[in-house]
Amino acid sequence: MNDGPNPTATPEWEELIADAGEIAAEYRENGWDAVVLEPIDVTPVEQSDRTGLDVTIAESAYDRVADLVGSDDVSFGDAEVYYRPAEGEDQRFALVVERDERSESAVLVPVTYALSESRAVFERALHEEELHIHVRPEVADEWVIFSHDDPSLFLEESDVREWADG
Repeated sequence: MNDGPNPTATPEWEELIADAGEIAAEYRENGWDAVVLEPIDVTPVEQSDRTGLDVTIAESAYDRVADLVGSDDVSFGDAEVYYRPAEGEDQRFALVVERDERSESAVLVPVTYALSESRAVFERALHEEELHIHVRPEVADEWVIFSHDDPSLFLEESDVREWADG
């Protein structure tokens, strides 16, 4: 994240985390295994081995997600994105629900990002029609990747239009 105010210490972030818990509870009521992640940091990343959003979480939470993703009977191929309109602000908020209907498993990933800092990542994702979310533990250099073929779900329509016109 940036060096300014911590966006994970805002009322919008707290509301997003609360919503994640409520949505996870609904999944659990319907018999699903639902894991809610509480990111320590969300950072746009453009490196040779990965591009997208890095979502750093606690080691214990990462182990649970890695075990779930690594299971032979779980395959995350569906997602829901609950985007929060920015109302003119640079900071964006979204809740991503990674889903596997067959095993009834869901991983809820709250994300926040400053559009000014992540524009290059999103422009590339829009061009390639794929946005990666890399969930990683705080100390290890490993990650689990969730892929999204419609990056526009993470943006305002006006952002996409502005970039196309610019």
